[in-house]
Amino acid sequence: MANVPQVPVFNIPEAKFTSFSGGRKMPVIGMGTMADPFDETALKEAVVEAIRVGYRHFDTASLYRSEKPLGEGLAEALKLGLVSSRDELFITSKLWCTDAHPHHVVPALKSSLRMLQLEYLDLYLIHWPLSAKPGKIGFPVPKEEQLAMDFKSVWAAMEDCQRFGLTKSIGVSNFSCRKLENILSFATIPPSVNQVEISPLWQQQKLREFCKAKDVVVTAYSPLGAKGTRWGTDEVMENETLKEIAKAHEKTVAQVCLRWAFEQGITFVVKSFNKERMKENLQIFDWALSSDDYNKIDEIQQRRLMAKLEMVSPYGPFKSLEELWDGEI
Repeated sequence: MANVPQVPVFNIPEAKFTSFSGGRKMPVIGMGTMADPFDETALKEAVVEAIRVGYRHFDTASLYRSEKPLGEGLAEALKLGLVSSRDELFITSKLWCTDAHPHHVVPALKSSLRMLQLEYLDLYLIHWPLSAKPGKIGFPVPKEEQLAMDFKSVWAAMEDCQRFGLTKSIGVSNFSCRKLENILSFATIPPSVNQVEISPLWQQQKLREFCKAKDVVVTAYSPLGAKGTRWGTDEVMENETLKEIAKAHEKTVAQVCLRWAFEQGITFVVKSFNKERMKENLQIFDWALSSDDYNKIDEIQQRRLMAKLEMVSPYGPFKSLEELWDGEI
């Protein structure tokens, strides 16, 4: 009996894209694969375990170096019969700044597909509204190599990716209202998704309302603050208001954050390689926050936790955080 595939315990709701993506649906919760420290074997094993407990949406990027082990984990899960076909999975990857040039976009996506051992992505995102001198993928981008993106031609190449069947849908990440509005002003295929930092400590009300009005699905990254990573913070998980709400519901702070995002209509990507926490992060669909909880969450002081000063350069297009985020700080 030990080898019999485990049927997923959780029924995960889905967000629906616009007709430009054929009305495709994306599971509201995805597993992130940006790990610190990075361990290929641990990631591959975590992917298999995540599928076993019910995850179907996985988020990667060329920057993360996780495409190869993610692909191996997906192949293993298919081999084990944990999913019956690739079509049951939703895979997102992202275009890095060094490839954010019109003639590099399609080759970059094809490279990601080779690493993932896949024939297509479900979603391909422009990782940042910034280009860089072509070459080695890495973070931070050297300040003297940061370049203004030719948004119109890069987005046209992203549209080609969808038309060629290399990805089912396209979108952006880390785009402010102003930068997203610029894309929408000339896009033939508008972005399906904008993936940005969101948590109860940085709720992004203005951006969320703008995206809703434009039929762009919002995905939150670091909804728990990315605690334990070099780039993250413990401010979300250690927030006293969230701890108080979690205690009242007999839930974890993580579950409160994810439930809050779900009730706001936000999709989200969360990373844990711990089996029990993977399960806990899925146990958010059968209870609700109260109006009193919302009153408390609404009073939490707002601050962008990951401002990304690394993307600001005297030589590049963004000379300040104000310019990078168009005042949304």
